[in-house]
Amino acid sequence: MTDQTTPSLPLPSSWRPLRLQTLVNLRWLAVIGQTLGVLFVNWGLGFPLPLVECLLLIGLSAALNVGLVLRLGPHYRLSARIAALQLAFDLCQLGGLLALTGGLHNPFSLLLLAPVSVSATSLPQRQAFLVALLAATIASLLAVVHMPLPWEVGQQIVFNRIYVIGIWVSIICGVVFISAYTNRVAHDARQIADALAATELALSRREQLSALDGLAAAAAHELGTPLSTIALAAKEMRDEVEQNSPLAEDVELIIAQVARCRAILAKLRNLGNEPADLFAEAPLPDILDEVARPHEGRGKVILFYSEDTTGPIPVFPRSVGLLYGLGNLIENATDFAAQTVRIESRWDQHSIHVAIIDDGKGFAPELIARLGEPYLTSRPRDPAGSDAHQPGGLGLGIFIAKTLLERTGAKLTFDNDQANGHARVRITWPRSTLA
Repeated sequence: MTDQTTPSLPLPSSWRPLRLQTLVNLRWLAVIGQTLGVLFVNWGLGFPLPLVECLLLIGLSAALNVGLVLRLGPHYRLSARIAALQLAFDLCQLGGLLALTGGLHNPFSLLLLAPVSVSATSLPQRQAFLVALLAATIASLLAVVHMPLPWEVGQQIVFNRIYVIGIWVSIICGVVFISAYTNRVAHDARQIADALAATELALSRREQLSALDGLAAAAAHELGTPLSTIALAAKEMRDEVEQNSPLAEDVELIIAQVARCRAILAKLRNLGNEPADLFAEAPLPDILDEVARPHEGRGKVILFYSEDTTGPIPVFPRSVGLLYGLGNLIENATDFAAQTVRIESRWDQHSIHVAIIDDGKGFAPELIARLGEPYLTSRPRDPAGSDAHQPGGLGLGIFIAKTLLERTGAKLTFDNDQANGHARVRITWPRSTLA
């Protein structure tokens, strides 16, 4: 089997999962900066500080990075909780270094805002608030609990209490501003980006379908004349051949297929979602039987199953889009089935489910994620080649069916029913679409 569309974009959300590599790279940058800073102060400036304790804290960050990458891999997508815990660790590690090197007297205390900024721009509001609260708590503790700022031997620098309070207030104000305003701006930006992407997807699909409608109209116009000529020639041949000869059966087959082509072209002239008759509705089992009946004489067995049904039988408008979409999927299944096509239906108070399963080789694994895209086919066919008699073509069949069924409110998924094949198309409607 062949074809399908790309998955829909997510709805606007408050957060998108971070890659582990992002936080790991930021932490490596911090490790390098902290190491250089500690060594420069101790040996470059000659200000004594608890070097061993500082290097142990820095080494803890490096060990965490190595452990996370080995365990999860750099491309692992973090949950909001795990990402918040990592940023909380970064705050605590930085708070420990600042406590060993002067607390808020240390000019690098401003770096407490860095994890808050990352959380505000990338985490949901709840986790961002908790990280900001932790940063404010650490800043408050550093204001009163810390070792002296490293300075020249025999000297101790003393800061006025008002100055220290000013540093504390400025850090708290920075935490509040970043966690509130920046988080709100980032959230709005993500919503706008998602809305634009969803709009572009909707416009793209509409343009594809509009182009397809034009192609269908052109095909119907161009094919009308040759089909009429074929029909006329076939009827003249029927009058000239013997009634019981094998050639007569072939001529009748040609006439029947020409009539079928004309019916298909008539459908292509009206691919909308409006019911053919405003009062024409039918139960789901009757619709499935109707669209499957034309394919029962193609050498394949079509079986119907209806299980786990609760609530009233769903009744659908007999719209052209619904009939054509279901019929196209069933036709595709009979093309690729070995012997049997199963059509399973079930429903409850909230949703309606239909599954079309064939016993063929199934969807190619490399195509499942792209099924439904236009012009996607697993078997290119050369009309003059040895596979001309095999099903194939432009790969528009499932694209058309999926687009038309989605207009009725359906959601389609494609997979293989078994490990060795058996392609399955699952169609789901919410009950609310029938209202």
